[in-house]
Amino acid sequence: MNPKKLVRKLVPANAVTKLENTYRKSRGVFWQALYGYPARNLKVIAVTGTNGKTTTASYINSVLRAGNLKTAVYTTAYYEVAGAQVPNHTHMTVTSQKSVQSFFAKAKRAKVDYVILEVTSHALDQGRIAGVNVEVAVMTNLTQDHLDYHGTMERYAEAKSKLFTDYQAKHAVLNIDDQWFDFFMSRTVQPTITYGQRKDSSLHLKEYTLTPTGSTFKAQYKSHQLSMTTQLVGLFNIYNALASTSVGLALKLDPEAIKLGIASLANVPGRMEQINEGQDFDVVVDFAYTPDALQNVLSTLKEVTKGKISIVFGATGDRDTTKRPAMGKVAGKLADRIYLTDDETYTEDPVTIRDAVYAGIKRANAQDKTQVVDDRLEAIKLAFKEAKKGDVVLLTGIGHENYRNMGGKKLPWDERQIARELLK
Repeated sequence: MNPKKLVRKLVPANAVTKLENTYRKSRGVFWQALYGYPARNLKVIAVTGTNGKTTTASYINSVLRAGNLKTAVYTTAYYEVAGAQVPNHTHMTVTSQKSVQSFFAKAKRAKVDYVILEVTSHALDQGRIAGVNVEVAVMTNLTQDHLDYHGTMERYAEAKSKLFTDYQAKHAVLNIDDQWFDFFMSRTVQPTITYGQRKDSSLHLKEYTLTPTGSTFKAQYKSHQLSMTTQLVGLFNIYNALASTSVGLALKLDPEAIKLGIASLANVPGRMEQINEGQDFDVVVDFAYTPDALQNVLSTLKEVTKGKISIVFGATGDRDTTKRPAMGKVAGKLADRIYLTDDETYTEDPVTIRDAVYAGIKRANAQDKTQVVDDRLEAIKLAFKEAKKGDVVLLTGIGHENYRNMGGKKLPWDERQIARELLK
C-alpha cells in the first residue's frame, strides 16, 4: 500500500491534517531559505479562480509589457522570464514549494518589475506559495471543480479566499457577476476593483460585439470610457480582459498601454486555439475540463459559427466524478454532434468515466447525435471526416498538454500537432 494511504488509514484525519500542515510549513521555510527568500523584494500579481486563470495571466503580462515593464509569468501552460517562454509540461500549475522558489530566484536574477503567478486552490490550501506577498490578487470566477479534494463548494471557496486573507494583498480584483462574488467580497479588506456587467461595478462592461476573430467592447471606469479590442474570441475572454484591465488600473498604468496590451495578445496555448491547415471547416483546441468552461466555449462557438458544432471530449480519471454528468449535459444541449471518447484515464476504468459522461448526455436527450469512440485518435479522425464546410470541430480537455496519463502511464500526445497532421 502507498505509504501516504497507509498513514491516512492508521492515523485520525485531524491528526494527519496537522502533520501535513506542519510538514508543509517547515518545508516551505526550507526552500525559501535555500533560494535566499527571493520573493521578498518582488512585486507579485496572483490570479486564481476556476476558469480563465492562464488567459488572464497572459493578458496581464501583455498589459504590463505594453507599459514597458519587465515581467515573469508562471502558469499552467507555460513559464516565462523576461520574454523567454518555455512550455509547462507538468500537468500542474504550482507544482511544489521548491518550483515556486526556484522560479522566483530566476525572476529576481532577471530583475523583473512584476511576477504574474497563476495559483490553484490546491496550492493555496497546501501553502505552496508561502513567503509570497501579493501586490494584486485576482479572482476570475468560481464554478464546480476539485470537489474530489475539497468536498464541498464552500471549502473550495474558502481555499481560494486565502489569496485575499493570507498574503498581504494590497489590491483585490473581483468579478462582480460571479455567483460567489459576495462570498469573496466579504473576505477582502484591501481596496477592490470589481468588473462586470452590473452597473455598480467599478469597471462596467457597457457593450460588446463578438466575431469569429475576436471582440470589441466598451467599459466605463469612473469618468473614463475605454474602447477596447481583443483577438481572443468569446464573452468569457472579454471578462478575462476586464480582470486584466482592472489590474492595470489598480497599478495606475496608462490606459493607452492597457488597451494596447489587451489588443496585442494573439493567443494562449491550448485556449480556443485555432488549427488551420487549409481545411474548409474550423478546428479549435481548448483546455475546457469543467462544465462551466465547456458551456462558455460551446456558447461562444454557437454565437459566431454558421455551420454545425462537433465536439470531441471526455472526462479525466481520478478527479471530481460529480462534474462528469454535468459536462455531458452541457455538450448534449449545445453541440450538434458529439464524439464521446477518453480524456486521461489515470488509474480509473475508462468505461466508468465514459458512462458517467454519457448519463449527462442522456439527460439532455442527445443520444441520437452522440457516438462513443473510446480511441481518441479515431474519434478525432471521425469528427474531421464528418465535418462539412463551415462547421467547427472542438477538441477539449487536453489543450496545451504534450502527454496523456492512460492507466498510470504517460503517453506522448500533443493534440494540436495531431490535429495538424490529420488535417494535412
